[in-house]
Amino acid sequence: MADDQLNYHKKSGKMMITPGLLVLLLVCSFSAISTHGDEDPSIRTMEEFSGYPIHEPDSSIPSSVSSLYVDAQNLQKQIDELSSFSDTPAPSVTRVLYTEKDVLARRYVKNLMGLAGLSVREDAVGNIFGRWVGQEPELAAVATGSHIDAIPYSGKYDGVVGVLGAIEAINVLKRSGFKPRRSLEVILFTSEEPTRFGISCLGSRLLAGSDNLVKALRTTTDSQNISFLDAARSAGYAKYEDDLSSVFLSKGTYSAFIELHIEQGPILEEEGISVGIVTAIAAPASLKVEFEGNGGHAGAVLMPNRNDAGLAAAELALAVEKHVLESGSIDTVGTVGILELHPGAINSIPSRSHLEIDTRDINEERRNQVIEKFHQSAIRIAKTRGVRLSEFHIINQDPPATSAEEVIKAMETATRELNLTSKLMISRAYHDSLFMARLSSMGMIFIPCYKGYSHKPEEFASIQDMSNGVKVLALTLAKLSLL
Repeated sequence: MADDQLNYHKKSGKMMITPGLLVLLLVCSFSAISTHGDEDPSIRTMEEFSGYPIHEPDSSIPSSVSSLYVDAQNLQKQIDELSSFSDTPAPSVTRVLYTEKDVLARRYVKNLMGLAGLSVREDAVGNIFGRWVGQEPELAAVATGSHIDAIPYSGKYDGVVGVLGAIEAINVLKRSGFKPRRSLEVILFTSEEPTRFGISCLGSRLLAGSDNLVKALRTTTDSQNISFLDAARSAGYAKYEDDLSSVFLSKGTYSAFIELHIEQGPILEEEGISVGIVTAIAAPASLKVEFEGNGGHAGAVLMPNRNDAGLAAAELALAVEKHVLESGSIDTVGTVGILELHPGAINSIPSRSHLEIDTRDINEERRNQVIEKFHQSAIRIAKTRGVRLSEFHIINQDPPATSAEEVIKAMETATRELNLTSKLMISRAYHDSLFMARLSSMGMIFIPCYKGYSHKPEEFASIQDMSNGVKVLALTLAKLSLL
């Protein structure tokens, strides 16, 4: 028995350092041993992941979860400072791709990466990479990150926690004395939100090698008729090339990718759970639909004689709800997020209507069946109301993504070692992780947010919840870097 052995030597007045006692003393130095000599589970797990005993002098493993210190107050300060780069007043945040505020916010994050000792680079569309070079830099790196662009009048935590929290996770590991085997890389993805050019996850889609997107961006313009390439150049990107395929990364560039994010839903908060471990990301699809009618004077054209494009749009919006509810699964969702009428006057019958529809499901086949029902309803409505279905265009129709077992295991183990409660979850919102899954193993860590609010100024995550998430991320990165 370890205690008896130690007492025996004390009574004899001699400190005989046997090999077994030396190991015990070294492990005890991490202040994680119970009165019965049981080893800290984090040390045992780290040994399993690395293949190195904890007492070896060249071990690069964090000594104990107690050494993982998050400077949560400073993290909150950085989030608050970043939120000041906004085109709308606080507490809202509006930060649209390649605008002046977006460029200033990027500069702020690059500075933080530099202060953390990361080597920083940018690609042709403004994806930003900050790398901590590992002891074996030739190995595929482990990556983490998210986005900082914000839709109009949103909050300051969406995406930002996954970027600034990732930089803090690197600082946490550095403070603990950890030395990664694989390099660790923080990524700030360009334009996760579709606000300016109607394309979600633009940066990560390109990293994953989307030839179709490269072609589309050559002619894509925003609502002010500014081309994507002109906007990128105004922000200092795409200076010397129209071919954006230089952004593509090859599969295997990263051994794993993990994204820290607020849940954007109420489940974790309502159930009092610290961390959500994401097992899959739902498959999103976006559609544009337009009807054209005759229009006319709101008083002079009698009801039986109208071909109202506005009512056709309203009927299709209700059909979207109907088909989603009839899918047979609670995981199927549909939203008409944009509905515009022309000419937009109270005394004019709409002659044209424009809808943009978002639908998602963790089952790709079921989602596609719902989209086809949308289409059939649009055709029927146009015929019944005497209007023309001038457009039914599927903008994107992405497959779902599944988290890798080894990443889930690492996240679960980290959460357990930190004595945090966790729950396996599905992400019904899409994230850059959806496309990073095409390049490497993927996983996501969710933390609670107030009432599940997101994409609105009331969006909020507590310092404690962010600190928990950063610790789980740091420990998961450490484990995966040693594989």
